[in-house]
Amino acid sequence: MARTLYCIAGIALLVAVPLIVTSSYAIALMCQIGVSIVFALSYNLLMGETGMLSFGHAVYYGTGAFTVIHYMGLVNEGQLALPIAVLPVFGGIAALILGLAFGAVVTRRAGIAFAMITLGLGEVAIAASHMFHGPFGGEAGRSADRTAGPTFAGMDFGPTNELYWLVLVWVLASVGLMYFLTRTPLGRIANAVRDNAERVAYLRFNPRLVRLIMYAFSAFFAGIAGGLAAIIFEIITFEVFSLNTSSMVVLATFIGGTGNFLGPVLGATLVTWLQSSLSQFTDAWILYLGLFFMCMVSFAPEGLIGLLLKIL
Repeated sequence: MARTLYCIAGIALLVAVPLIVTSSYAIALMCQIGVSIVFALSYNLLMGETGMLSFGHAVYYGTGAFTVIHYMGLVNEGQLALPIAVLPVFGGIAALILGLAFGAVVTRRAGIAFAMITLGLGEVAIAASHMFHGPFGGEAGRSADRTAGPTFAGMDFGPTNELYWLVLVWVLASVGLMYFLTRTPLGRIANAVRDNAERVAYLRFNPRLVRLIMYAFSAFFAGIAGGLAAIIFEIITFEVFSLNTSSMVVLATFIGGTGNFLGPVLGATLVTWLQSSLSQFTDAWILYLGLFFMCMVSFAPEGLIGLLLKIL
């Protein structure tokens, strides 16, 4: 009952943000935090729920981003009569298909081998984005206008307030679905695979199949996050595939804590805020973020959520 009340209060607070906050910068930052939360939770389906350390999660984030930016271009040209608000699902579907294809290969291994394979996969993606200028646009990337297309509920999502509503709906839907997934039998079996894959196999479940399904779901939600980023920024470059993008989601998830569903939410919020705030004061912001990460791993391996639970 208390958890339900907390959720209702949190949603009410998020709904009230545009009514309370008048700064366009603050609302835009909230939109970016929302994208980071979905991205971090999608990664936590791998790391926190299934025990798969990945260094190439940006592949699916970038796939969703480029898919949506291309669809936005079709909407701008009048070749696709869809409102911008529904496009993130196409980013998720594209990432899901790619996740199934790549996952069939990478989930054959686990542990360090899996991590190294995903690292190589990320490098392949960034190299491909440099080589094929057609779909990726080279160094200039691809751009589109989120306001040039059919309106949705009377909104064209040009003003930051309208954009916030779009992001909020997608974030709440994605977070809700991922939370539900972690409470299903599949989510429980994924936890068992994380803790002891051999025992799961002894119980006649296929650990590799469980990893593949969770990998695909993780890719789907990462694609949705990338699609939302495409709508927010209206330009996507090959940087979305970079190791930096994959590293940031790893940092956010571990800083927040992988042992609790709310951990990546806290981590994504803090890392995005620090990235936006510290970068205005110093070019060495990533150094301070790295030091903070080292301190958290060394002295609070359970993450921010673990510290909060101890205090409360």
